[in-house]
Amino acid sequence: MKKTNSTSSLPTRRSFLTGAAGAALVTTLPHADSAQVPAAKKAKRPLNVLFFMSDDMRTELGCYASRFNARTPNIDKLASQGVRFDRNYCQFPLCNPSRSSLFTGHPPHTTNVLGNSDSVTKLHPEFTTLPRLFRENGYTTLRSGKLFHAGLDDPKAWTDFCCDAESLHPTATETRLNIPRAQVPMPNGVLPVLSQDNERSAHSDQLLQLEGNGEGAGDYIAADMTIANLRKCKDVPFFIGCGFSKPHSPPEAPKRFYDLYDPAKITLPPDFAAWPTVPPGFPKAAIRMRNADLFIGRGATAEEAQQVIRAYLASISWVDYNLGRVLSELDALGLRDNTLIVFVADHGYQLGEKGKWSKAGSLFEQGTRVPLIIHAPGAAGNGRASTRIVQSLNLYRTVAELAGLEVPANIEGHSMVPLLHDPGTAWEHPAFSIWSEDGKTVHGTAVRTEQWRYAEYGPKAANGAMLFDAHADPMELTNLADEPKHAQTRAQLSKLVADYSVPS
Repeated sequence: MKKTNSTSSLPTRRSFLTGAAGAALVTTLPHADSAQVPAAKKAKRPLNVLFFMSDDMRTELGCYASRFNARTPNIDKLASQGVRFDRNYCQFPLCNPSRSSLFTGHPPHTTNVLGNSDSVTKLHPEFTTLPRLFRENGYTTLRSGKLFHAGLDDPKAWTDFCCDAESLHPTATETRLNIPRAQVPMPNGVLPVLSQDNERSAHSDQLLQLEGNGEGAGDYIAADMTIANLRKCKDVPFFIGCGFSKPHSPPEAPKRFYDLYDPAKITLPPDFAAWPTVPPGFPKAAIRMRNADLFIGRGATAEEAQQVIRAYLASISWVDYNLGRVLSELDALGLRDNTLIVFVADHGYQLGEKGKWSKAGSLFEQGTRVPLIIHAPGAAGNGRASTRIVQSLNLYRTVAELAGLEVPANIEGHSMVPLLHDPGTAWEHPAFSIWSEDGKTVHGTAVRTEQWRYAEYGPKAANGAMLFDAHADPMELTNLADEPKHAQTRAQLSKLVADYSVPS
């Protein structure tokens, strides 16, 4: 890795040019003849980075054809300006392992971060996190909100590091919505109430409404801080992170965002269940018997489920509003044409599918598929969508390459720059996600290819497997793992899982 002491000596191996056929992404590789690029076309300064993250956000956005008709005009506009990746997958359906993987360029079985308590920078001080890479190359690096998991940030990554950026000390007034809660009996007996259920439920399992536009609430403050950071950095190269904590439970949003949605018009998923339910033919390990975020230790009626989905959608619309405020400031400062914009979420979420209201343990499509939008100035693929299978692990290598920074040795994943040039180009890289029930041992591994989702639980699928045809069964209602006619497909996918589980 090449370090520099001043912005004037930053690497500038990448320029964004406009050709006769339209915008084209041009890569100038190391040692290439720079004289081939007209001086007037060269970037005037290193490419800035504005990196957005959201928490617990599945692809429930207008630009992703939200099945609940989510209203997200600002994210939709960003998608129309950049490349929208329709099939992007996280590496672990839980906050800390997913974020640790994304920001280090290493999968969870390499980081050894399999739960929400371990710090990746303490476990691996030799890793250079993505924002630290930019700081070491002369960029001003600032952040607000939730990027790394709470309290587990990288102090060496940021130009200004004084505390946990997620601790924003909100002052907003919030009101708990009194939605009727019916007592829904379990179909097969009574689930014992645990003390941790009561503790989590008191905070997480509620719906909150904010006054005004949410001034003084966490995500509003995160946007305000990001706007201030943009103003500070308008004349210097920057990597600025903006992390929104919603729609993570408890869902919250101002009243006007709740008013966008009529709960009576929300159609529940076809496999909705009052309690976490393992469908016939599915491995028991596929569904945890306790919800971790919402409907904790209690069942869901259809009516309350509609209200909770409404609150989840309102939270997403509020995130969209705050993201829009930041992008408006970026434009007002005249920085859009030299700023790479990334929008991604840490993992997905299940909204009542198979009775699950969480992400934890979900190796299903809804638990691991997340939105990803990249707007690189001048990229030929801007305004288009890519349906290729990609994964969040790829972001480290992609962002670094776009900025012309030398990628540290052993960074994993694949650069998505070719897909920014041509979203439909050939791409033969599957996506992988894993789950650990105890934070120490891998209990499940999933692989996603163009047509198939396959997951194994336990060594060599000792605790069962799932196989879904993503084209014919997008809601994952029928497990094909034990059907003889799919034995060859299962064997091929099982080998991919085995090879991934034992990295070379």
